[in-house]
Amino acid sequence: MNSTNDRKSAPKVAIIGAGIAGSTAAMHLAEQGVNVHLIEKSPSLVSGPPICHLHAGGNLYREISLEQCLELLTQSINSVRLYPHTLNRRPTLIVVPKSDGGDPNALLPRLTQIQSVYQKLVEQDIANKVLGEPQDYYQLYYRDDLEALKGQPQPKDPQGFDEWLIPFAEQADLDGMTYPIVAVQEHGWSVFRIAATASLVLEQLDNCQLSVASKVVDVTENEQGWSVTVESAEGLHTQNYDYVINACGFKTGSIDDLVAKKRTRLVEFKAAYVTHWQHNQYKWPEVIFHGPRGSKNGMAQLTPYANNVFQLHGMTKDITLFEDGLVTSNGESSQPMLPVRLENKIEHGWPEQVQVSRSMRAIEHMSRFVPDYASATEFGTPLFGAQQIPGDDDTLRAADVSFDGDNYARLEIVKGSSAIEAAMKIAQQWGLAKNATDSIEQAHPVTMALTEQMVVERAKALAFQRNYPVELAEIYGEY
Repeated sequence: MNSTNDRKSAPKVAIIGAGIAGSTAAMHLAEQGVNVHLIEKSPSLVSGPPICHLHAGGNLYREISLEQCLELLTQSINSVRLYPHTLNRRPTLIVVPKSDGGDPNALLPRLTQIQSVYQKLVEQDIANKVLGEPQDYYQLYYRDDLEALKGQPQPKDPQGFDEWLIPFAEQADLDGMTYPIVAVQEHGWSVFRIAATASLVLEQLDNCQLSVASKVVDVTENEQGWSVTVESAEGLHTQNYDYVINACGFKTGSIDDLVAKKRTRLVEFKAAYVTHWQHNQYKWPEVIFHGPRGSKNGMAQLTPYANNVFQLHGMTKDITLFEDGLVTSNGESSQPMLPVRLENKIEHGWPEQVQVSRSMRAIEHMSRFVPDYASATEFGTPLFGAQQIPGDDDTLRAADVSFDGDNYARLEIVKGSSAIEAAMKIAQQWGLAKNATDSIEQAHPVTMALTEQMVVERAKALAFQRNYPVELAEIYGEY
């Protein structure tokens, strides 16, 4: 048996689950010289719920607190610095339709405070300027401003808010909106380029053992730490570790149950739909049309990619949300149980009829605000999955890690941009960081050595392998 000093000098960490949380933790710890074993039941990394934007400031959510918005801002900046080749640099429009009944002016005090904090972060470290110039963090547009943009040609590569707003001015139902409309530097985030980055980095690190298509069947605590048993095509294999990180996403409670560490949480199943708008002649920003969640007027979200491919959310129960799709843990188990029909979607895929019908409802929902979107077509497999929400507040969006005992941690991120914050907290809590004063760039030399071309090529291969359009992996927008 190794002495305590020996184990501290070369600790072994098992990370169960290789979504964005587990993969980011593996990258961060392995780059610090920690011996990491990343275990994932799927064939590849970061294949969980869809990620399409940073949430840099929490602007998509009116219901969350300013404190959460500022947490998401800082976490998003750190995420861009860790994953520099993953952004789709285009703005997001926050629109309050008349059908929503809300007041867009209610968003303005929060936006001003977020902008002020972003300015301070940039003043502290110029490397934090990843969302453009702080003074340009957001801009307001009134009806007259949009009318003035109508008829203007959009450059092939739009620069600045005005050029990005031309398609909205031309094709949105401006009579159905309340004003002002907010353009904000909330960029897109490519889940396939995140997966590519993590894969390329971890494959290069000799101190990171990767086990994909592998399922953890037992976790036992002992005097030295933990023994973890993994089942794969090669059979059962048990190894010992100093620490265990539970990064199982919506299945986090199943490992909590194995190790008898109780935790309350929610799980929500959601889906987004891949569509093709062949008639479109513009480069669109992302557009969020607010609406009461779960109602027929629920939020509609238009997320653009290359070659007129768009991802749609519609926050109604027959589009993105699902009947009985939000479930909670109970006294018997830390693992919330989704209905069997939703578990089957995650494990076995979608019936084609359901895929097409929900995609078409998403298209119809979007066409209420952008009438020509009715001409769009369904374009393949939905992006779907379940997310965990620690505790019992279903509006929680900024969450990262919790600890239970001296050598067990749960990654409990709700949004992907919280992953690096969680990883850094683990390294600090367990004394695993070589130099706590290193910048993100200094702490991740292997990650920083990747080129954009390497990341995009691997991302396109991953999209193809997962039966998604390669456009979802390509770079979109630059301003």
